[in-house]
Amino acid sequence: MVFIFALLFLAIDYYVFQAVLLVSKNWTETWKTVFRYSFWVPTLLSIAALIWWAFYNPYVYSATLRNWVITGLFTVYFSKIFAVLFLFAEDLQRGVRYVASLFSSSKPAGLPGTPIPRSEFLSQAALVAATVPFGAFTYGIISGAHDYRVKRLTVALPNLPKAFDGLTIGQLSDIHSGSFFNKTAVKGGVEMLLKEKPDAIFFTGDLVNNKSDEVKDYIDVFDKVRAPMGVYSVTGNHDYGDYHKWNSANAKAQNFQDLIRAHNELGFDLLMNEHRWLETGGERIAIIGNENWGAGRFSKYGQLNKAYQGTEEAPVKLLLSHDPSHWDAQVRKQYKDIDVMFAGHTHGFQFGVEIGGFKWSPSQYIYKQWAGLYKEDNQYLYVNRGFGFLGYPGRIGIPPEITIVTLKRA
Repeated sequence: MVFIFALLFLAIDYYVFQAVLLVSKNWTETWKTVFRYSFWVPTLLSIAALIWWAFYNPYVYSATLRNWVITGLFTVYFSKIFAVLFLFAEDLQRGVRYVASLFSSSKPAGLPGTPIPRSEFLSQAALVAATVPFGAFTYGIISGAHDYRVKRLTVALPNLPKAFDGLTIGQLSDIHSGSFFNKTAVKGGVEMLLKEKPDAIFFTGDLVNNKSDEVKDYIDVFDKVRAPMGVYSVTGNHDYGDYHKWNSANAKAQNFQDLIRAHNELGFDLLMNEHRWLETGGERIAIIGNENWGAGRFSKYGQLNKAYQGTEEAPVKLLLSHDPSHWDAQVRKQYKDIDVMFAGHTHGFQFGVEIGGFKWSPSQYIYKQWAGLYKEDNQYLYVNRGFGFLGYPGRIGIPPEITIVTLKRA
């Protein structure tokens, strides 16, 4: 497999290198040499990474290192594919012209001026096309990964008790602490949340990627997350260690117990298919916390019937459930008196476009509700775009989010 990938990389690079040769043919000898030799440096590093992956067991190293290697390979060769498309268009065009010339003896009339030969122009365009996605991916890592944005919205509920009119809720989701690489920036994101001074804070799952010890270096960051009426949390699909190869079932179970302990150390009130009450002015509303449950392929640990039990008479019910597909699959069908569900999970794919009222992301082809506020009948769903990141260590067009929801009496 490594041999196949190495050949594929070399084939792509050899093809793109023809454009490099053509574009640099009139440069000074020094710059021509530097440009052409530099082109092959990422190729050598990529093949070295493949050899490391195949023969030196990368899983004994940190998940962060493995992720950076994969990201580097993907970014370099995904970008070069754009150059290949331009060059292939040129070759296809040249092939068509050649075939046409076999059946025609006439030559096209000359045009005034001295245009750039078509092959040289397309070679330049091909190299530019490769730099655009590479630049976007790089910018998404350097700037986008920690470009925290506060999203503010108001939700009007007809049954909201008067004492809770104006209640503010901060939401974080998908911290994925095992992916962070800039602790100072993460602290800045937490400070942005605290400056909003929400009355209560909800964390809707995925504290880690795979192992509970990933959060160890960030306990002293997220334990600053505090609110007068408490911080409430639930688990996400990544919190159970389902994507890690464990030595035994006991090791996996212990990992989850350690994750629960981490929530306690952070001061988060972890709701494991249970509920809590927010009380003020002699009135109260219910917070329901469901373990991970979604309509897709992810594990279903949630028991909403258990969490809901005892809240029947609550005038307002707020549900924390990690996966937004839970809303259509179960909440709206069986629990029509749950007023607002808070979710995360999608990350907005960490890639997309949001301009004014227009928003697009590949995530929308997987999840009907993937980012922002949704309403059906008298029920609301809010999908947080995530505080952290997973896989690609950055974000393009979908910045990390801190949500502030204000509840108002309708």
